[in-house]
Amino acid sequence: MELISSGSKSPPKKRSSKPRAKIESLDRDILCTIFSSLGLFDLVRCSLVCKSWNATISRSKLLQKLYYKLQNDSRVISNTSSSSMRMYLEELAMNHHRLSLVEGRIDINQWNGHSALVDQCRMKRGLILTGVGDQVMRLWSLESYKCVEEYSIPSRVSLVDFDFDESKIVGLIGTRICIWRRNGAMSVFPPREGTFLKGLCMRYFDPEAVVGCEDGTARVFDMYSRQCSRIIRMHAAPVTCLSLSEDQLIISGSSSGSVTISGHSSDQRVAKLGSNNSTGIKTLCYNPRSYQVFAGTTAGYALCWELRTMKPLWETRVSPNVIYSLQHLQHDASTIVVGGIDGVLRVLDQNTGEVLSSCVTDISTVSSSSENKSPAIERKRGVRLSKDTLIDRIPRSTRPPITCLAVGMKKVVTTHHNKYIRLWKFD
Repeated sequence: MELISSGSKSPPKKRSSKPRAKIESLDRDILCTIFSSLGLFDLVRCSLVCKSWNATISRSKLLQKLYYKLQNDSRVISNTSSSSMRMYLEELAMNHHRLSLVEGRIDINQWNGHSALVDQCRMKRGLILTGVGDQVMRLWSLESYKCVEEYSIPSRVSLVDFDFDESKIVGLIGTRICIWRRNGAMSVFPPREGTFLKGLCMRYFDPEAVVGCEDGTARVFDMYSRQCSRIIRMHAAPVTCLSLSEDQLIISGSSSGSVTISGHSSDQRVAKLGSNNSTGIKTLCYNPRSYQVFAGTTAGYALCWELRTMKPLWETRVSPNVIYSLQHLQHDASTIVVGGIDGVLRVLDQNTGEVLSSCVTDISTVSSSSENKSPAIERKRGVRLSKDTLIDRIPRSTRPPITCLAVGMKKVVTTHHNKYIRLWKFD
């Protein structure tokens, strides 16, 4: 037998011809053992990975067992109320969301999304729609940051505002409405220009699009008949922003500082929300869960009203200048995210208006990634500002103006009147 000297190299090991085990090949009992060691939030996330995992978790009633364990409830598992567990899971998810926005680490992924300035974004179901600055809108995947669809805007007209759902994109272009089907077909109506005066904003809630106009009216368009079904006199000044509710209320803000409400069946405003602030309303959103209306003004004030009583709840100056956008997660009744010209991303308490956190980019942590080649992602770190921080002393490069934002679970997408799109991930 020959001995290999200590100085010589060992012969290379032969690769095993055995195929590697895949997670799909694991026995159901093994999966159950793994899943049973997880916390409730991670278990819910696992149930959303694929149908197989969802079926395993459902059949073994792991969620119900863990739910009652956390609730210290001795009732029989078979009597589990799906609605009570769903409410508990939703509350748990909202608590995670709130804690992440207020205290979590902030990672920022930024990419060059357009050839010209991009001012607006919308986010739904893992997709981001951006546009307005150039003659194209782009739909992005939140997972890969790749552009999955692109929509051209008819020449010689400007895109003012847009929204989208699973099947189509609805946009306000010039003085008309344009529909882009997700299969590529495009149509424009009304058939001729000048049907309404200059439109400044638009919101879409299937099957209707509502356009806020310079003459103070809101014009309601039916997406199927393609006709203007109602003209509602909302303000004496231009309508600058809109929000729609599921129960067919139209909420509008104006450059004069007033906020009014109308029902779809009325041709006049039915209520006016009072405020001590007379500066122009720049942005609006409505939370159907708490029946609260939120507004941002040109002077940096954030305002809140309770819709059932029509009374103001709070009014806070959160920014030294104009607030361009404020939004909240669909089922979240605790936090709202605000952005404006000073470039600071702020998280507010929905019930009090208190600023819970103020965030900017840490300029010292910038790296780029060429993964997936298109687009190239710049990876940055976000930092939270202390309450006594003087905003003017923070470099503008770390806080470009936030022209629009959209809120998802533990994430916020922002645009900045430049070519870049930013995804803020709170962990």
